[in-house]
Amino acid sequence: MHLHEQIRLELDELRNLDRYRRLPSVTTRDGKDIVVEGLRLLNLSSNDYLGIGDDKVLLAAYGREFTEKSHAMTSSSSRLLTGNHPLADQLERALATLYGREAALVFNSGYHANIGMLPALSGRHDLVLSDRLNHASIIDGMKIAEAPYQRYRHRDYDHLDELLAGAAGRYRQIFIVTESVFSMDGDLADLARLVALKEKYGAFLIVDEAHGVGVFGERGLGLCEAAGVVQQIDIITGTFGKALASTGAYAIMSSLVREYLINTMRSFIFTTALPPVILGWSLVTLARQSAMQRERTSLLQLADKLRQELIGRGFDVPGESHIVPLITGSNTLAVTLSAKLKKAGFLCMPVRPPTVPEKSARIRISLRSTLQWEDIARIPELIGS
Repeated sequence: MHLHEQIRLELDELRNLDRYRRLPSVTTRDGKDIVVEGLRLLNLSSNDYLGIGDDKVLLAAYGREFTEKSHAMTSSSSRLLTGNHPLADQLERALATLYGREAALVFNSGYHANIGMLPALSGRHDLVLSDRLNHASIIDGMKIAEAPYQRYRHRDYDHLDELLAGAAGRYRQIFIVTESVFSMDGDLADLARLVALKEKYGAFLIVDEAHGVGVFGERGLGLCEAAGVVQQIDIITGTFGKALASTGAYAIMSSLVREYLINTMRSFIFTTALPPVILGWSLVTLARQSAMQRERTSLLQLADKLRQELIGRGFDVPGESHIVPLITGSNTLAVTLSAKLKKAGFLCMPVRPPTVPEKSARIRISLRSTLQWEDIARIPELIGS
């Protein structure tokens, strides 16, 4: 069969399963709202958790600074050649200081970080143990790495303990990898338990805080700060592209590990560095979010109220964070419900396999601190009607 014909058949099958995706026409973001395909909707599908991306005053101030300092729009090179702008070093120092750790390393994206670190650090004599519901970028990093890997049942730390005990003494190094806030379920890892297991077995612990940074912790450093384990985690990764309203990602680590990654991590070495204009903006948003404890509190309170309202109406709504997923199971029901909410003025995108496991399609409601209960109060009734 010709490749094009095979592609057509597979696309038809995705349509039949209600798993076909297309790029939406997004024209304007305006505060709480977004204009999609000509419709003004309340945006409940954004990862701009603190609303910094819609802070026009902050953006205007940075625009003036950008003009005065003439930050370049491109780095034009990898950091190992001529792309290591002083702002990159400044951003990494700011991150390390904020976390109270030795070193930080900035990456082009969270995907770059996760597909590069495990292949650099682990080899065929090592073992990677990963939470079953970790993000696709972590899974891809495991597949690229030469190390064998196993996936423990989601947040089942007794299962992880069994795997660690069975692997003890058989590998050079065991790596444990988890998200802190799971992006599709909105539930939280038990970081204190993970640190205890890491120390018990001499494992190397990597925690992806992509959805925790900005939302948890007194200074917005994520669930690791809230749990009091910043110093005990070997690598903490975070992203600038969500609550920090910029572009790129970072990892907090020891100076020795940073030096090793600079010399061995392919997704860091072989890519053009982030442009100075982005690095400068990340410094601004990093400082801004660290003082937004009131917004963090109100965001989590809003999410808890919505979750309890939906659960009270008999819906399956897991999690305990600002991410509120309503499980439909059926792909068709998720798509239909999303369309119903869109007609009522809410943008709540459906999430279907392979992003989530089979038969666990859902509507993922992503809240922001700029929202009030009055903005979303109609949602439980709309979903239940």
